[in-house]
Amino acid sequence: MKFAFLPSPWEASVADLQAAGHEMVDLEQNPDMLVFRGGPKDFPDTLPESVKVVQIGYAGIEMLLDAGILAKHAARGVRFANAAGIYDDTVAESTLGLLLAVSHRHKAVRREWNQSQLFDETEFLFDNKKLALIGAGGIGKKLIEFLAPFGVEVTAVNRSGREVKGAVQTVAMSDAEAMAQVWANNEYFVLLAPLTPDTKHLVNAEVLAAMPSNAVIVNVGRGGLIDTEALTDALRHGTIAGAGLDVTEPEPLPADHPLWDMDTVVITPHTANIPRFMERRVGALAVKNWEKFASGEQMHTEVDVDAGY
Repeated sequence: MKFAFLPSPWEASVADLQAAGHEMVDLEQNPDMLVFRGGPKDFPDTLPESVKVVQIGYAGIEMLLDAGILAKHAARGVRFANAAGIYDDTVAESTLGLLLAVSHRHKAVRREWNQSQLFDETEFLFDNKKLALIGAGGIGKKLIEFLAPFGVEVTAVNRSGREVKGAVQTVAMSDAEAMAQVWANNEYFVLLAPLTPDTKHLVNAEVLAAMPSNAVIVNVGRGGLIDTEALTDALRHGTIAGAGLDVTEPEPLPADHPLWDMDTVVITPHTANIPRFMERRVGALAVKNWEKFASGEQMHTEVDVDAGY
């Protein structure tokens, strides 16, 4: 198999592909696969007819979808795969870090040692709290493992409602009555769902008002899962207690946005999954996906372009 790598190659990923016997070529040399790690502006206007598979180097494909790139090329038979699942551990680690940082009021603590009043008010994660995973795929399952020592009761929310190991219950996102109970009966909410028309602003003013006043939201999924202005109002007025955000809408968040100055909010610049992990893992995934494609099977992380994930 011949592959091209745009807009520029990751050396470790290239090495994994070459170790499997594949050859890197320029796009003009009729590759079979394109490994792509850029944004919509980086994607070629046209692909050679030889390209059958595009391996995307990250899990989120919303920008490429919104730009019409996936639909355009899927129409002529190109199949797409993303990198879902290969960063479960790194994102779960970052999620746990945000949960702890917000719960322990790390942002509010200053250099002075005498900050006991903060800790008197802190709702520690360790005291049998309830947490809802909104989007309980691979990252969510890994996070459940990480949370086990803390005694947190986890409710998993997914599309199917199928049982998730380690969760006390699993709720289908389409079950409005059950979801109303999820929002009302948990103190921690971790957002991991893909961004689709159905999940856009899933957390809005109405949902925020239904949460307990000590609720903490952590978003490591997609910025658009939360209505940012509704979240800002809820935090400003004490409707909920705090938020940890690795993704925002818009992204990056404007420098003068009030969320930056709230000591109940911890923001990280989309670093739950960082390039050095992508570089080490995408090549091996591309190898596996090509093997599946070549044998006439669905790829491990094949994208349903119509569904948007």
